[in-house]
Amino acid sequence: MALSPTDVTRLAVVDSARAARVLSEVRSARLSGQRAPVAPRPVIEQSWGRMLRGGVDPDHDFRAGLLSHEEVRRRRETTALRHVLPVLREGLLSVADVAHHIMVIADDEGRVLWREGSSPVLHKADGLGFALGADWREDVVGTNGVGTPAVVRRPVQVFASEHFVRSHAAWTCAGAPITDPRDGRLIGVVDVSGPLETMHPATLAWVDSVAKLAESRLRELHLASLERLRAVGAPVLAGLDGRAVVVDRDGWTATVTGMPYTNRVPLPKSLSPGRRWLPSLGLCALEPLAGGWLVRVAEEPVPGGITRIVLDLALPRRCSVTVSGCAGSWSHELTPRHAELLYLLARHRTGRSAAGLAEDMFGDPARTVTVRAEMSRVRRYLGGLLEHRPYRFGEDAEVEVLLPADPRDLLPHSTAPAVVTARATEPVRTRPRADPNGTSSGPERDVEPPHAVATT
Repeated sequence: MALSPTDVTRLAVVDSARAARVLSEVRSARLSGQRAPVAPRPVIEQSWGRMLRGGVDPDHDFRAGLLSHEEVRRRRETTALRHVLPVLREGLLSVADVAHHIMVIADDEGRVLWREGSSPVLHKADGLGFALGADWREDVVGTNGVGTPAVVRRPVQVFASEHFVRSHAAWTCAGAPITDPRDGRLIGVVDVSGPLETMHPATLAWVDSVAKLAESRLRELHLASLERLRAVGAPVLAGLDGRAVVVDRDGWTATVTGMPYTNRVPLPKSLSPGRRWLPSLGLCALEPLAGGWLVRVAEEPVPGGITRIVLDLALPRRCSVTVSGCAGSWSHELTPRHAELLYLLARHRTGRSAAGLAEDMFGDPARTVTVRAEMSRVRRYLGGLLEHRPYRFGEDAEVEVLLPADPRDLLPHSTAPAVVTARATEPVRTRPRADPNGTSSGPERDVEPPHAVATT
């Protein structure tokens, strides 16, 4: 009798070797187009599909060049992950070492920045290319506990031959994404890995709980930094007339005067003192403060004209919106939820009601409270470019959506019914797979990378 995916998971606890053999049969059958004895878990099957479409070789691993020691050190010093190392080490290392596992921490680009734990397991990881500075993105090394959680934005355990690349079949790993608690942006992934016989179903919940503790620590640090900035900025604002706001270097608000409080003011990536146009405030004068900026709103009209909005969904790991107009250009990295919402609004230029968006997002038109709350957050940075009743892009805006070449790769983290349907109905566009060195492999066929859809 065929085993279910749950049966395979239970079997792995008592007989890891047999479970590995079953999964090897499943992998071989799927890759050869034959009927498998048991269906892979959905998250694994979807990942395998991305690997096949992307041209990852299942029988030969590919190892991108390691980062230099200097670059690893630079990334360690600049990533927010450095602030939560004590939390991750305390929560994972003591148990991992006893259980013959290692803890691996990768940044938002899938580069391994820290590896700690059992010495024999570290040596085995070296044989897999799982070294400091290695590129462990899913589209480089196949389905794995670092790259796959970064794509689907949720914890994933990968056991034995659930790894797409054959040479990783003796390995097991459980990884969880670490996101910025302020805006949902991916910061990195924490992973616990080891030989397949050390696998346990509870490992994934353990790793996920520690990742959430790390995010809580980041939230505490953020609030503390805003309190310090508020102590600096409040006396400054007390002596000003008009509208002004004090924000940190990422635009998070510490204190305001003469205007409603908003959590964040979108700032350009490169900022310098002087007069700048900000999307949510208009023309402003910026002055540096210790730990942030004083933003004074100028009482001058904002120039009009056509606004162009580019919604870039071509890369599954990083979606963004770019706005260009007479007053300048700016970009904003999107959370997974906001990427879904803006994609749906771009598909429905005449607008969607809160109930319609709830149906699209959750299959439940009654979940309007959640939709309204998220749309309120979107409007904080898109401001007057979005209208409501119904929700829609402004009539004067030109909207362009950049999609993946293959519609099955559209927002892979999303389970929204409307997105799932779009993956099955959008026309397929193929393009050659680009390796990490920037060269392409294979002939071009109907190339239009990324697939662009303009809506007006």
